[in-house]
Amino acid sequence: MATRKSRSLFARARRSIPGGVNSPVRAFGSVGGTPRFFERGKGCRVWDPLILGHADAGVLRAVRAAMAKGTSFGAPTEGEILLAEAIRKAVPSIERVRMVSSGTEATMSAIRLARGATGRERILKFSGCYHGHADALLVGAGSGVATLGIPGSPGVPEAFTKLTIQAPFNDLDAVADAFRRWGKDIACVIVEPVAGNMGCVPPQAGFLEGLRELCSASGALLIFDEVMCGFRVARGGAQERYGVKPDLTCLGKVVGGGLPAAAFGGRADLMEQMAPDGPVYQAGTLSGNPLAAAAGLETLRRLERPGTYERLEKTSRTLALGLAERALDAGVELTTVWAGGMFGFFFHPGPVRCFEDAQKARAERFRSFFAAMLERGVYLPPSPFEACFASLAHRRADLERTLDAAAFALKRAARVD
Repeated sequence: MATRKSRSLFARARRSIPGGVNSPVRAFGSVGGTPRFFERGKGCRVWDPLILGHADAGVLRAVRAAMAKGTSFGAPTEGEILLAEAIRKAVPSIERVRMVSSGTEATMSAIRLARGATGRERILKFSGCYHGHADALLVGAGSGVATLGIPGSPGVPEAFTKLTIQAPFNDLDAVADAFRRWGKDIACVIVEPVAGNMGCVPPQAGFLEGLRELCSASGALLIFDEVMCGFRVARGGAQERYGVKPDLTCLGKVVGGGLPAAAFGGRADLMEQMAPDGPVYQAGTLSGNPLAAAAGLETLRRLERPGTYERLEKTSRTLALGLAERALDAGVELTTVWAGGMFGFFFHPGPVRCFEDAQKARAERFRSFFAAMLERGVYLPPSPFEACFASLAHRRADLERTLDAAAFALKRAARVD
């Protein structure tokens, strides 16, 4: 049941904020009930994409030290250089990097650069992959757009989306067909190398390699949107895990250590076409904000510690396999997957390779499961189209508690026809 305070806050929020939330999926539209409002977090308590957990002492110290010197200058600082160097060290395909304030800015800017560098206008994206809310990218977006059951968004002119080509995720034949038809017009292919906005869907063997070959053969650029999987599935992201080098990479979430920060970067010859060195314009007053740079730098430094990614993978694997085992006991069809610190589950016998497969999952069972987990104190993403994240703050007792709650919740979901 929702707390009285959450109900009161939601009613209050709706008087000032559209829908009462600042990101649509938070409204609990697909799971029912009242969104939970949070006033604090510690460690792994409270779901959130903070890889170190909430209120990490080291990150807080770094932010306090930066704050004491000033919160924003609209001018360069050493901190943003240090963060850029840390990103380049971790992701070798990034020779130059530009800081921005959100993942949407990162993907929008990378696509602008791809168009400017190639002189082409069309872009190719994959159904169910969400790359932020820029107009041309809301076509076939997953995540919150899919949760609300809308194909895109009113307010987006048709002319903006006519240049966006869609293909099913993990379908190289469809991409090859698109290149045969529009190859000389395609500026870039943008992809979540591990999809996280249709649930967690890893790439099938050969898919990313095939995209690399098709782009190289046609002169299009390959953009990896690693806003979600960057620094989660491996220190160097999905491109390290799967051994495929993109031309441009978009990063977010982890690079800000919980503060608003994102980045895009890639080959030096491409990034040198960005203003002021080149003609492709992009700017932002808060880009490289010293507080966000301090939080991001501390986070990336901590992720260098030996055993970090083995521990994240073990946590997500334990949860994924544990959910599958308890689903079997409850007689529920459930497919679970994981990649590094990301994992997901579908009320579907599987396999789940693309957005069309993900949409076949039993939404009413997810709704029942979500509510029952919440009753037991486990807060999951309030949408069947969101991936889950493991953090370094999760301990064995936390995993056991989560799986105990899942055993109860899956038995309840089994009763939903």
